[in-house]
Amino acid sequence: MKKIPAIYRMIYISLSGSVVLIAARMAYSGNLHYASLIWNLFLAFIPFALSSWLLKLKSDSRRSQYTTLMAWLVFFPNAPYIITDFVHLEPGKVVPFWYDIILLFWASWNGLLLGFVSLWKIEQFLSTRLSRKMVSLCIYVFILLGAFGVYAGRYLRWNSWDVVMRPFSIMRDLKYIALNPEDNLRTWGMTVTFALLMTTCYLTAKSLKQLVK
Repeated sequence: MKKIPAIYRMIYISLSGSVVLIAARMAYSGNLHYASLIWNLFLAFIPFALSSWLLKLKSDSRRSQYTTLMAWLVFFPNAPYIITDFVHLEPGKVVPFWYDIILLFWASWNGLLLGFVSLWKIEQFLSTRLSRKMVSLCIYVFILLGAFGVYAGRYLRWNSWDVVMRPFSIMRDLKYIALNPEDNLRTWGMTVTFALLMTTCYLTAKSLKQLVK
C-alpha cells in the first residue's frame, strides 16, 4: 500500500479539525451559523484535487492536461476565498467569541494551505514545459486572477460554475470593470492588495523549506 505523504496527512487532519469545530458549534448552539464553511472547505479542496490529478496524467494526454489546468484555475479562488468569511464574525450570546475567531482562522488556514499546495503542484507541472521565468510569470498571473476571483465571489457573487452557466454575464461585468476603472476602485484595490498578500504568503511558505535542509 502506497504511503500517504506527510503534507497530505496534515491537510486531512487539519480539515478534520475544522469540520469538528463547525459540527461542535452547530450542536452546542442549535443553529447552522457557519455551516456553509463546510461547503466552502469542499470547494477549496477541489483545486487541490485537480492539481494532484494533473500531475498524474500521462504526458501524451496534453488536451486532458490543459483542460484540467483551466478547471483548476476556475476553482482556485475558492481556496483563499475563505479568508473573506471573516465578514460574518460577530460577538454572540450563545457561542464564545474566541471560539468563532479560532473556527474562522482555522478554516481560512485550511483554505490557504489547500490553495498554496495546489499552486505549488501547478508550478511543478509548468516547470517541465516552460522556462523558470515563464513559470514564475504564470504563477503571479494565476495569483492575481485568483485574487480577482475572490473579489468576484464576495462582491459580485460569482460562482466557479458561472464560467460555464453564465459566461455572457461574466464577460459583461469584466467589460464594465475594465472600461470604467474609476468606478471600480474597490475592485482594483482589493484585487491588488489580496494578490500581494497571497504572493507574500506563498513565497514565504516556499522559503520555509530551506530551514529544514
